[in-house]
Amino acid sequence: MSVHTPLASPTTEMAKRIAIPRRSEFLYRWFSWWVRGYLAKHFHAVRLSRDSLPRIPADVPLVIVVNHPSWWDPLMGMVLADLFPKRSHYAPMDAQMLDRYPLFNKLGFYGVEQGPKGAAVFLRTTVALLSQPGTTVWITAQGRFADPRVRPPGLRSGIGHLVQHLSGGFVVPLALEYPFWEERLPEALARFGAPITLGARADLCPSQWVKQIEEALAATQDALAADALARDPAAFVTLLRGKAGVGGIYDCWRRVVAWLRGERFQAGHGSEGGMP
Repeated sequence: MSVHTPLASPTTEMAKRIAIPRRSEFLYRWFSWWVRGYLAKHFHAVRLSRDSLPRIPADVPLVIVVNHPSWWDPLMGMVLADLFPKRSHYAPMDAQMLDRYPLFNKLGFYGVEQGPKGAAVFLRTTVALLSQPGTTVWITAQGRFADPRVRPPGLRSGIGHLVQHLSGGFVVPLALEYPFWEERLPEALARFGAPITLGARADLCPSQWVKQIEEALAATQDALAADALARDPAAFVTLLRGKAGVGGIYDCWRRVVAWLRGERFQAGHGSEGGMP
């Protein structure tokens, strides 16, 4: 079995041979602020499964492998990135999509072309990024939209080649899904899985790495699915509170009725009420 020689840290030599994406900290912070408001308009709440946030040293390479159920995933990633405040965050993105949304070039996204040449550039760019202390790369390794119930998740081989080139750091699986509970708007739910240590298994080939990461992601998705089915907000930490109730004339009438009865109006239908 042939394996790549582990790269010391991940390699600074590779970083010298490729242009590392640069992001604007000002634009990133502004866009992160805008994203939070945008999500609050479209979701009842953004929630993270309690006690799932991994404790990772701030200076080591970190790869977060995310399932890809919807268009909302990159915006969810920006909210979750705030949970790692001492890190710089990057994510690969389809090159054609990046051309359509050039602002994302300044936000830590970097383009990836399809095909073998694109895969090689992705590998070199990502390893170069992870050579910088305190860097996190978020990867939707399925490479396509997929229902969160699909098993196995079906990760592409690139994630296996990437982690084989890293002699240290961690991979952390991240599960996302967007179920409806008791409100008009859906919930945005997330759960981190247990970290996978890199560098300790130089004997693993890329396909074996893919299998290990895929199994960890599937287990994390199963755990999040159980949390979602229970519909218990207490099982989550609420990161962002959105809108509750139906709105319009229906909620106006409910307000009037509550006032006439001398009761406090609750916009929400669930146990959390209006979530003020």
